[in-house]
Amino acid sequence: MKWIGRRQSDNMEDRRGMSGGGKAVLGGGVLGIVILLLNTFGGENAQMLTPILEQFNQQQTTQTESRALTPEEEQEGEFVKTLLADNEDIWTKIFEENNLTFEAPKLVLFSGQVQTACGGASSASGPFYCPGDKVIYMDMTFFEELRTKFGAEGGDFAIAYVLAHEYGHHIQTILGTSAKVRQLQENRSETEGNKLSVALELQADFYAGLWTHYNENKNAMLEPGDIEEALSAANAVGDDAIQKKMQGQVVPDSFTHGTSEQRMYWFNRGFKSGDINKGDTFSEVD
Repeated sequence: MKWIGRRQSDNMEDRRGMSGGGKAVLGGGVLGIVILLLNTFGGENAQMLTPILEQFNQQQTTQTESRALTPEEEQEGEFVKTLLADNEDIWTKIFEENNLTFEAPKLVLFSGQVQTACGGASSASGPFYCPGDKVIYMDMTFFEELRTKFGAEGGDFAIAYVLAHEYGHHIQTILGTSAKVRQLQENRSETEGNKLSVALELQADFYAGLWTHYNENKNAMLEPGDIEEALSAANAVGDDAIQKKMQGQVVPDSFTHGTSEQRMYWFNRGFKSGDINKGDTFSEVD
């Protein structure tokens, strides 16, 4: 991905290396990522394993101290600032084209643990968006776990895809889509509520593809293999792929994010169409 020399956002806060003090949640390794994915994708196994992670975190405590960021971490921060700026520019343009007012979110890079308006989170949470404070939170160690433990190709555009997906959740928040889904879920069964969650997540994948379409036309930033990196990441985090790897079986009624095929399809649809009106996952997802 061609990113060096482009505008960087001022809406990022880098908390990596900051002193936390007290207990540091150490669920970000293999155990943490397993629990994260099982919780994310549902199923009874997730409920059974969550107390194990909590006990593990209680036992594994340490005092954290402030430290200087490594040159690699500094470069990661520069890269994320550039991605954030790209999302700001593209979504401002899309909103203007549709006579809407855009409000940019902030992004926090953290390591270990973080406090948010949605509650405390550890590195095991992976990248997530909190609608309570309209902030995207990212621990960069997630991407190494995604590559080494779950078969994603890795690469800079895998990071770009995940950030754009979380940015998509911000778009859903300011458009009112997320609030409408939560309201509908209150009167639905768990299975029906999960289907709404799937549609919401696939729409965020569509928005990630839409951002890629606009950004490629605006900045010509794609390099050979970038789309494959994004699709590989989407494939790795499909409900069916995760459940099969972690539980040995697939339970479609517990899906909350969509299958690997669906996630790749909706990213591609956004990328190839470049049309925000083609992203109505709610009417097309069974």
